[in-house]
Amino acid sequence: MELFWDILISALLVIGGIFGLVGSFGLVKLPDPMTRLHAPTKAATLGVGAILIASMVWFAVKQGHVTLHELMVTIFIFLTAPITAHFISKANIFRDWPPEKLPKPAGEGDWAVHTADADTSKGELAVEREKNIPHEND
Repeated sequence: MELFWDILISALLVIGGIFGLVGSFGLVKLPDPMTRLHAPTKAATLGVGAILIASMVWFAVKQGHVTLHELMVTIFIFLTAPITAHFISKANIFRDWPPEKLPKPAGEGDWAVHTADADTSKGELAVEREKNIPHEND
């Protein structure tokens, strides 16, 4: 039974290392920020998760006590990585893409980042409108 746990822990470490390597390589080599965003949020997150689960299994099997620190860190990473990716992509859309060049989203709505009702962009849009729209007194 000891051999099974050693193989499982080793496999999780190797899988984690491969995912981490792929995520790091993608972060460096992909061409633009939106495609580079996928590498650390997908592959590297799975790599870190596999290594933390390997650590949790090792402590449970080899040391004889269960540690939940690794599980908490894994859950935290899996919950925060997509949210961070969403924030970065919204900032990239707002910074680099004018509303005319964005593809229309599905349904009736429009991109929230480019509407005045969006709480995250109301101030920025007002500043842009003041700079771009000539006043009647000019």
